[in-house]
Amino acid sequence: EGKKVTFDNVLLLDKGGDVTIGAPAIDGAFVEAKVLKHLKGDKVIVFKKKRRKGYRVKNGHRQSFSEIQIEGINATGGKKAAKKEAAPKKEAPKAEAKPAPAVEASGDLSKMTVAQLKEMAKAKGIEGISSMKKADLIAALS
Repeated sequence: EGKKVTFDNVLLLDKGGDVTIGAPAIDGAFVEAKVLKHLKGDKVIVFKKKRRKGYRVKNGHRQSFSEIQIEGINATGGKKAAKKEAAPKKEAPKAEAKPAPAVEASGDLSKMTVAQLKEMAKAKGIEGISSMKKADLIAALS
């Protein structure tokens, strides 16, 4: 209680009628809040019954939740934007590494995997590769 919390997964911002929608979240936006108290919600009754069998079970629980107070909404300057920039850098080296072995083994297509064949077909510009089987891919690449 009294602890400061930040939410960096902001889906929508409204700045005086100017609405920004994230896809799925808005980069750099975050909400600052303060925890007021921890509570338990109303009772939830879970009643299970199978008719004509004499089976009746009554269970229930009270869900825990925290009451918070929003202190500020920031549209820029969050930590999430830095995480998004780091992800594309990791993907780029993988894309460069895969085509090289596929070009070396292009002599014998039947020994290659379907994924490698699809990658070669994609590089050559062949369309409809997602529904092709291995034999169809070999025929299209030959």
